[in-house]
Amino acid sequence: MLYRSNKVMYDRLTNSLWNQLTSEPVIGPLWDSGIKLEFFPVMLTTWEEWLALHPDTTVLAQSTGVYNADFYAPEDDPEAIYFGYFTDPETMFPVPDRHDGLETKDIVLGVQLSDSYKAYASDALRVARIINDVVGGEEILVLASAGSEGARSFYRGGRTFKLAPGEANSLLLPVQVVDGDGDVWRVTEEYLVNEADGTEKLARIPTHMSFWFGWYQFHPDTELYTGP
Repeated sequence: MLYRSNKVMYDRLTNSLWNQLTSEPVIGPLWDSGIKLEFFPVMLTTWEEWLALHPDTTVLAQSTGVYNADFYAPEDDPEAIYFGYFTDPETMFPVPDRHDGLETKDIVLGVQLSDSYKAYASDALRVARIINDVVGGEEILVLASAGSEGARSFYRGGRTFKLAPGEANSLLLPVQVVDGDGDVWRVTEEYLVNEADGTEKLARIPTHMSFWFGWYQFHPDTELYTGP
């Protein structure tokens, strides 16, 4: 099922329908209950990039016995299930609210802190790679890949960061950054970790990767980053 052309989840206990972009139930017994799901960081990237960053990763096999392995065609393959949808500039069903700051299906990294929202255009992130920003009064750092839609966000605790030497020419997500005092910080999936003092850590911020139209539907007061 869809809600404003965004897929919804359902829970098996009450069959309530849940909005994945707000983490709240929108239809069913739990509607207006005040319940809100917590969510944890994920990243939209390529297998090549993920494996380079995490060579010990295990992977779910495509030989599941349910579908043949060739059923799982790459998204840029015309035989892929959603190829037509991804390449069509329009949504399958109408959406009531639009914003022409980006194209309808441009990918954005969505950040929510307190009651403030900001979307970072994926194309702009690939160019910028590193952004020191403020959202909802919180100082944050956004790091991005030059070769994929992979991006992460962290609290920066009053520091200002830049890419470490050697990172500028990499196509991968940055693995090291340097603060204003010259300290090197290691980038992990959960934290920025000070290399000189491993107990000093800055936490990662859970974010959404979304089509622009989806993010804007539910966060119409969002700020939008399109470049420096």
